[in-house]
Amino acid sequence: FLYPALQAYDFLHLHRHHGCRIQLGGHDQMGNIMSGYELVTKMTGAEVFGITVPLITSTTGDKLGKTAGNAVWLNREKTSPFELYQFFVRQQDNVVEKYLKLFTFLPLEEIAHIMEMHAKEPEKWGPQKRLAAEVTKLVHGREGLESAKRCTKALYYSSVEALEEMSDQELQELFRQATSAELLLEPGMTVLDLCRKANAIPDGPSGYRKITDGGVSINGNRVTNPETVLILGQHILKNGVSLLRVGKKNYYIVKWLQL
Repeated sequence: FLYPALQAYDFLHLHRHHGCRIQLGGHDQMGNIMSGYELVTKMTGAEVFGITVPLITSTTGDKLGKTAGNAVWLNREKTSPFELYQFFVRQQDNVVEKYLKLFTFLPLEEIAHIMEMHAKEPEKWGPQKRLAAEVTKLVHGREGLESAKRCTKALYYSSVEALEEMSDQELQELFRQATSAELLLEPGMTVLDLCRKANAIPDGPSGYRKITDGGVSINGNRVTNPETVLILGQHILKNGVSLLRVGKKNYYIVKWLQL
């Protein structure tokens, strides 16, 4: 009930103390912005302005924002380049052209051409990939875009080469919920040893069966023999890391010491 009055006074305070004359918000802020416009003009007689822009929604049509818990941030610590890239690459056909016009500096003629090609080859997701690339590069630079592509290849295409090129920061961003462990490589160390030392499987027969039943993969490759000895370049990547997955979603990042 008090929100419009509080936001209106906020506009008045900013105008008086900082010379603010424009308030910008989403379409849903129209009433609050109008309250501020009326308060400032009546209290000061100054000419101020309000601008509203279309809301950007999720793929399900929900509003994006902090309250909803689905906000997309420019800060890398809150939304990684990979997450930003994936958000835009998953956009539906009915909004991708509008987003290309809103969020990129591509000429309108080029956007029209991209959409024409998409009509002929929709399975390639050309507009979505171009949108994701342009926005990620704009926010995080070319290195951020390359980081997003490496993470995409590692996660969705099980690319060992991409995993080997990833930095510690990229691994942590890609697998935010992953458990990290630091281990010493001992002679003759097996897949079973790795899983147990990383606390990725339970002790006893059930953990052993987890591997033999195909529930464990290392660097994107499934392993079914618990007694397999770990091999440098296969189970342990050149960057001294092993990405262990147990089940579908349980990831463990293992950093090997003194290789």
